[in-house]
Amino acid sequence: MALSINYKKHDVELEWRLDKRHWIVLLIVMFSLALLTLSVISWLTASPASDNLTPVQKAQNLLADQKQQVEELREQTQLELGALKLKLGELQSQMLRINALGAGLQAKANLEGDEFNFEVLPATGGPASELSLASFGEQNTEHHILTNIDSMLAELEEQERQLGLLESVMMNHDVDVQSYISGRPITSGWLSSYYGMRKDPFSGLPAMHKGIDFAGEEGNKVVATGAGIITWVGERYGYGNLIEIDHGDGLKTRYGHNKAITVSLGDVVTKGQQIGVMGSTGRSTGPHVHYEILKNGKQIDPLKYVYRKQKK
Repeated sequence: MALSINYKKHDVELEWRLDKRHWIVLLIVMFSLALLTLSVISWLTASPASDNLTPVQKAQNLLADQKQQVEELREQTQLELGALKLKLGELQSQMLRINALGAGLQAKANLEGDEFNFEVLPATGGPASELSLASFGEQNTEHHILTNIDSMLAELEEQERQLGLLESVMMNHDVDVQSYISGRPITSGWLSSYYGMRKDPFSGLPAMHKGIDFAGEEGNKVVATGAGIITWVGERYGYGNLIEIDHGDGLKTRYGHNKAITVSLGDVVTKGQQIGVMGSTGRSTGPHVHYEILKNGKQIDPLKYVYRKQKK
C-alpha cells in the first residue's frame, strides 16, 4: 500500500510517497508516543513518594502502622488470656476434687489435727523479696492470673505433701496386717489362666499375659486381696471396668472386666471387702476377673501371693 501527498503553492510542488516501510516506522513511533503518554499520566496521578512526604505525613503513616500492630497484639493477647483463664478454671476444679478426696480419707482414717487439714494452707512467713514488692495495679488482669497460678501451685504442693503423709500414716495405722496381700480376688470361681506366655484368645498368637484369670459366674463378688486406697475406678482399654488399689510399699493390685464397681475413687478398703461384680467387659471372652499385682509399677506373677498364708 502506498500513499502520495502533493503540495503545490506559488509554482512550487512537493510530493511525498509513503510506502509499506514508512507505514511501519510511523506505527512504531505512534505506539511509543502512546506508551510514553500513559506513563506520564500514571506518574502524575500516583500518590506522592514517601521521600516527598512532609514530616507530619510520615509521622501519621508511622502512627497508623503502630496502631494496627497494637490492635493485632491486643487481639492475640485476649486469645491467650482466654485460654489461660480456661486452664485456670480446670486447675481449680481439680484442686476442689483433691480437697474432697483428702477430707474423705482423713475422716475414714479418723485422723485429727491441722496437719491433715486440706482446706487451710499451713502458716508460713519470711521477709519480702524485692520482686514481690513490685507495683501492680488492681486491674492488671495478667498480674492477677499469675498470682492465682502461684497460689494454686503452693496449695497443690501442700496437698501433695499432706496426701503423701496421710498415705504413710494410713498404711501403718492399724492396717499393717490388713494391707498384706494374699488370697484370691473372688469368693466363688476357679483359676482359669496363669501369668506368662500363652495363646491369645482373640488373635491365636503367642502373647504375654501379665496377670492371672479367675473365671466364674457373672454377678459373683470381686473382693480386695489386701487393704489400701482405691486409685482407679472406671473403664480402661483392654481391662473393661477396672479397679486399682494402692497397698503402699510400691504394691498395687488390679481387678479387670467387672460388670459393676461398688467402690469410689479415694475409698479406703479392707481385706476381703467387696469392690466389684464379676463380668465380661473389655477384651474378654466370658465372665472372669483379670487379676494383676504391680510392684513399683511393673506387673509380677500374682500366684505366690494367692497361695501364701495370711499374716496374723
